[in-house]
Amino acid sequence: MFPGLHLFVLLLRVQPARPIIVDITEPPKSELSTLSQVLLGSLGLSGALALAAITLGIALGGLMFWLKRRSA
Repeated sequence: MFPGLHLFVLLLRVQPARPIIVDITEPPKSELSTLSQVLLGSLGLSGALALAAITLGIALGGLMFWLKRRSA
């Protein structure tokens, strides 16, 4: 017969009757971590809006300066 067949049959007999179920759950997040995520997200959004406003202001100021020099 096959040499590994006896080992396979032995392993089948040794296995437990019920399956082993492992439940992996993440630990609950603290309120401080969710609050810090909200604050960092709002600061990021505020920073992006401020950067867009500054860029638009510089562009419009440059356009107005260029139009004034061109017409004079």
